[in-house]
Amino acid sequence: MKITGFETFNLTSQLDRPFGWSQGWIDHRSVGIVKVTTDEGIIGWGEGSGGPAATVVHDIFAPNLIGEDPTNRIGLWQKMFSLLYNANLAGGLGGSAISAVDSALWDITGKATGLSVSELLGGQIRDKIAVYATGLYYTEGEFPTRLLEEATGYVNAGFKGMKTKIGGLPMDEDINRVAALRHAIGPDIKLMVDANQGYNAPSAIRIGQRLAEHDVLWFEEPVNAKDVEGYLLVKSALPMAISGGENLRTRYEFNDFLTRRAYDIVQPDVINVGGITEMRNVAMMANSLGIQVNPHVWGSPIMIAATLHIAATLPPCPPSHDPEPFVQEPVMEFDRTPSGIRDGLVAEPFDQVDGFVAVPTGPGLGIEIDEDAVRRLAS
Repeated sequence: MKITGFETFNLTSQLDRPFGWSQGWIDHRSVGIVKVTTDEGIIGWGEGSGGPAATVVHDIFAPNLIGEDPTNRIGLWQKMFSLLYNANLAGGLGGSAISAVDSALWDITGKATGLSVSELLGGQIRDKIAVYATGLYYTEGEFPTRLLEEATGYVNAGFKGMKTKIGGLPMDEDINRVAALRHAIGPDIKLMVDANQGYNAPSAIRIGQRLAEHDVLWFEEPVNAKDVEGYLLVKSALPMAISGGENLRTRYEFNDFLTRRAYDIVQPDVINVGGITEMRNVAMMANSLGIQVNPHVWGSPIMIAATLHIAATLPPCPPSHDPEPFVQEPVMEFDRTPSGIRDGLVAEPFDQVDGFVAVPTGPGLGIEIDEDAVRRLAS
């Protein structure tokens, strides 16, 4: 079997109600996906090739990968990385382009062999993944009624944890939001906060100290994503776990953060880190260092499926006779904000039951992408 072509799509879906976080507001959802075709008619789908990353796919990868065997996943990952290495382009958009193509190759290999991605990775430790609800963004006229109704809705739906945003309002207002959320959901539901790099280290420490009384489980991206010293300062000063990593590419960018233990929880994103191949590498590196892996997910069913397969293979951290989600077992982000892309590309969108999402069982990623929907959302 040989690769015959690449096609990229930039998908956009408008929101009925804009929402925001520390870095701004959006009125639409968008993702970039790639379709890889073969001479045997098997198609693979990957995510991460949005915007300028599509140029990397078409201008750099395609001329060098067409005619290659798509099942040679490790070899082709290294070939893509080497094409970007000397110019130091494997970070940023280059890493996302690698991610998209790599996931598509795993999808093709699974379909060709009749095996799921988790089976290709060596088999499952678990067949369902614990998830927490991501939502609770800033919206106009949202506090307190809309925000608290959303939060209690997650509790009623069976979620055992949820994450909200901070860093987009004055500190006192954000603290009031978190306090109101904790009061609304009660003491037994896990509550996390995400600043999306919105603070410097002293400010992150100040708000973290004030949030501690509300039993925040983890503080995500408190400072700039590349500021390892800032992470270490925040981590040494606060009682809650410190997490990050969604914006880093390849194991080389994760190296200092992991070996210096700048994270308590690492959150690689399969559409950024380098696809399924590299996410597994980073996750196992973290696991060997005793750092929990809770993947970041905020996109289409392609990345949701890929992440579920990887998470199915991750050992508890540390090994435990009866591992518990949020303690030793990995937990995965489960985006609940409105998205026509997430819910419109497959006939049966992913859903959770009692705080778990089942790992797909079909070959490859185990999902059937509606190509008509892809082209409609790309128009």
